[in-house]
Amino acid sequence: MIRKTLTVLTILTLCFSLQAQNSQKAKALLDEVYTKVVSYDNIAIDFKYALENTDANTKSETKGSATLEGDKYLVELFGSTQLYDGKKVYTVVPDNEEVTIEDKSNDEQTITPSKMLTFYKEGHNYEWDILQNIQGRKVQFVKLTPIDSNSDIKSILLGIDAETKHIYKLIETGQNGTKTTITVNSFKTNQPLSKSLFTFDEAKYEDEGYYIIKN
Repeated sequence: MIRKTLTVLTILTLCFSLQAQNSQKAKALLDEVYTKVVSYDNIAIDFKYALENTDANTKSETKGSATLEGDKYLVELFGSTQLYDGKKVYTVVPDNEEVTIEDKSNDEQTITPSKMLTFYKEGHNYEWDILQNIQGRKVQFVKLTPIDSNSDIKSILLGIDAETKHIYKLIETGQNGTKTTITVNSFKTNQPLSKSLFTFDEAKYEDEGYYIIKN
């Protein structure tokens, strides 16, 4: 009986040790990705955005783009444009001829475009996941589980290009079963950007008859 107990304890100790090693390996990879991302002056990406909920039988796909420079960002998605100039967020919806201006969100759990490539740095547990060959590209996945038990997010699979150490894919699964997938089709760095790229011209939209909403 004692021998069996010792055997079980040995197996459990080995399992915990392997889990700890896998977690450390996953964190080390993400640290490498983070260090590389924050070293760039700016990043410009084109991506595919897919949303799926099996229970609700809904699925949609669209394309988008984002330019990031420090905390500032410019995102084109769902036919609208969102700009953050470091102080305020401007959302332009041409179909409604409407512009919404609001202060930056103070919600630390919100994954804003400026944090899209660095959000994983804090607040998660890490697990080493599968290595996939995607169209000749070796993609190493790391599974992230929010430490906050009240999070709306169940888990996130982050796919890292093993060669470039750039994020290639993000698969977020919500507690409600909704799955959001972002696949990066183009990842460019240190691009020559216009000095006015992150400047919002309110007068221009007023002249064009847009309705300006200030929150």
